[in-house]
Amino acid sequence: MQQAHSSYYIPQPSTWPIIGATALLFMGFGAALTMNDLGAGPWLLLVGFAILVYLLFGWFGQVAGESEKGTYNAQVDLSFRWGMSWFIFSEVMFFAAFFGALFYVRILSVPDLGHGASGEFLWPGFTPKWPVSGPGIEETFTPMGAWGIPAINTLILLTSGATVTWAHWGLVKNNRSQLILGLILTIALGLVFLFLQGYEYYHAYHELNLNLTMGAYGATFFMLTGFHGFHVTMGTIMLIVILGRSIAGHFKPEHHFGFEGVAWYWHFVDVVWLLLFVLVYWL
Repeated sequence: MQQAHSSYYIPQPSTWPIIGATALLFMGFGAALTMNDLGAGPWLLLVGFAILVYLLFGWFGQVAGESEKGTYNAQVDLSFRWGMSWFIFSEVMFFAAFFGALFYVRILSVPDLGHGASGEFLWPGFTPKWPVSGPGIEETFTPMGAWGIPAINTLILLTSGATVTWAHWGLVKNNRSQLILGLILTIALGLVFLFLQGYEYYHAYHELNLNLTMGAYGATFFMLTGFHGFHVTMGTIMLIVILGRSIAGHFKPEHHFGFEGVAWYWHFVDVVWLLLFVLVYWL
């Protein structure tokens, strides 16, 4: 419905939130039953994921269609921008909590455990030097070095930030071929990043004895890099959707927040990786 006579957009009643709640219901019960080795769990989980995929295709497709028809006015565009801004802020806080945990372990917890009479009594011979698994863990591991796959992945993500910006310039100039090529390059770089991270994890588990059981270092390493890898995966999926819409002729130089929102998210992923590279791999 065109908003010609109103400055405030009111969406039509939708069944998509109910479908989303149903997906979460199946996924929640399925996950709980699966973790307790109850037979119906995996099937309920599969049904939940199937409903979720249906929801994503249906709801996002409806929103994209409404946008291309000119249904949304300037107020809706502003709402989308505020919504995406707050979403990215919530992601900033999400990673801030994990970086805070890393700071606490490295700067406060590990030194405190290794100093003083109580530390010597409880963990004699414990050296409070990072990286360390922690007191009470006798297995040894080799920490992940910065100069290798992590440095290559840093270059890859920085390059992908440039290619998505180049694609945006193409959209602003109404150069459809530059837009599509820039998105293809960005997606390819994201996939290469994920492949190299997967190889890095294989190397860590099988050659460095670095895994989640290696105490403080193993937990913080896989927690931060793993969640970042998940965000790269989500960002790559978003870019693939935007590429499909671009090939279909969606977006205009003066109206393309769907593209901008994904680009914001991708740049956020780049910045988080730079912090990861410095604080987790390098220092």
